[in-house]
Amino acid sequence: METTGGIQASLSGRYAVALFDLARDGKTLDTVAASLAALKAALAESADFKGLVNSPVLSRDTAGKTIAAVASAMGLDPLTTNFLGVLAQNRRLSQLPAIIRAYETLLSNHKGEVRAEVTSAHPLDAGQVSALQQGLRARVGREVALDARVDPAILGGLVVKIGSQMIDSSIRTRLNSLAHAMKG
Repeated sequence: METTGGIQASLSGRYAVALFDLARDGKTLDTVAASLAALKAALAESADFKGLVNSPVLSRDTAGKTIAAVASAMGLDPLTTNFLGVLAQNRRLSQLPAIIRAYETLLSNHKGEVRAEVTSAHPLDAGQVSALQQGLRARVGREVALDARVDPAILGGLVVKIGSQMIDSSIRTRLNSLAHAMKG
């Protein structure tokens, strides 16, 4: 099996491995990844959807019917739709964000890529993403898949995490370092 023990150790990791194995066997890895990306975006943008996923009071049937309706409205692939139904029946919808992250990691490993979490103060345009990917590819020697986040609190610059390595060129960190140096 191509998976890492670290991913399989967690509950969300076991679900992600199961989904990944089914998608690989069905030759729908990228289709499932696209559906999961849509779910990830919906979780970030919709308080209602996030509330549904995290609600402890919905019955299994209600959660299952609701998530099936959401999946249909979003046009998700059948495997992901069925998978969401399983999560609802097992009361594991709250694990969805962690499952998505684990699936992305499994897919990147399968493709020989490394994942990088990039935090910027403002959304990056396509040219900036491409330039960043090229720079990171030159640094790590492999293709790089980016998970971009926006955090205005960093003021400017970037914070890049690749595995256990972090490159912090944010203005907030530079200002904090300057303030610390001035205190002597």
